[in-house]
Amino acid sequence: MQNDLLLRVLRGEPVPRTPVWMMRQAGRYLPEYRAMREQAGDFMTMCQTPELACEVTLQPLERFRLDAAILFSDILTIPDAMGLGLNFIPGEGPTFNHPIESAADVAALGIPDMERELRYVMDAVRLIRRELDGRVPLIGFSGSPWTLATYMIEGGSSRDFARAKAMLYREPRTLHQLLDKLATAVTAYLTAQIEAGAQAVMLFDTWGGVLAWPAYRDYSLAYMQRIITAIGDRAPLILFTKGGGQWLPMMKDSGAAVIGLDWTASLGTARTILGDNIALQGNLDPAILRAEPAVIENEVRRVLADYGYGHRHIFNLGHGITPDIPPEHAAAMIEAVHKYSPPYHK
Repeated sequence: MQNDLLLRVLRGEPVPRTPVWMMRQAGRYLPEYRAMREQAGDFMTMCQTPELACEVTLQPLERFRLDAAILFSDILTIPDAMGLGLNFIPGEGPTFNHPIESAADVAALGIPDMERELRYVMDAVRLIRRELDGRVPLIGFSGSPWTLATYMIEGGSSRDFARAKAMLYREPRTLHQLLDKLATAVTAYLTAQIEAGAQAVMLFDTWGGVLAWPAYRDYSLAYMQRIITAIGDRAPLILFTKGGGQWLPMMKDSGAAVIGLDWTASLGTARTILGDNIALQGNLDPAILRAEPAVIENEVRRVLADYGYGHRHIFNLGHGITPDIPPEHAAAMIEAVHKYSPPYHK
């Protein structure tokens, strides 16, 4: 590979500087992305057209000195393939035509065939890997079972997760049945991405942080551990629970190669808890990218110092970059990592 920094960190090997990429790095903050979405007509057309997904995946690499590409797709492709009927409504976000409301709804769900119902994702992975031609590694991803379940039960986005939590406490057996099916589907989905060419994969547990700590263990982490065990040594896996810094001692034994942190956690504290056999990813607050480049640079230096000396840090935001960020501010962050991280690797 021309740039294998990320893979070397994942293997625990020394690197000359900290690798950097951004969650949602292919997205609405880029004018070229907005132009392509306008041309495509809607978001799902972009996801379901491998050539468009490939082009969007590569767009940020043309602008920035990034150390990884991440597949352009959406975490809700699995529920859509299960027959829930996914729509993206402007101003509202994702919605499902057929949300999960009962045990009968869960029983009716099938596990998608990854090379039939979700072939467009695998074709995109194959095309992106070919077009990258060893330039940087390719990361595949999926939503976690709990996160996918919240959207499926709520019928879309939610602020309080009332329906999902009601099922958790009123009908735990039904929720476990749903999570069981989703863990099977996510395992097959990530395995298929790896077989298609993804060199690392990431589990986005976006809504794990809304759970009480025993519920996080039983309804989120337990199913992610099952996936991680099933993936095994096929590819390194990055586990990211937004708002999950308090559960690091539980995550330590998950089997994940990397633990992602949001901006509410300390990299230094996490390193003390997890040790140096697990890499850390994160964790600049995306809101800082609204500040001037000098402020961004100082915050990058603070994050690097928080992790300290060593070779098991992947620089990233604490969550995805937002659409209002000027691309030059993203560039300032990335260049600051290039500039200030080498002394931490001597």
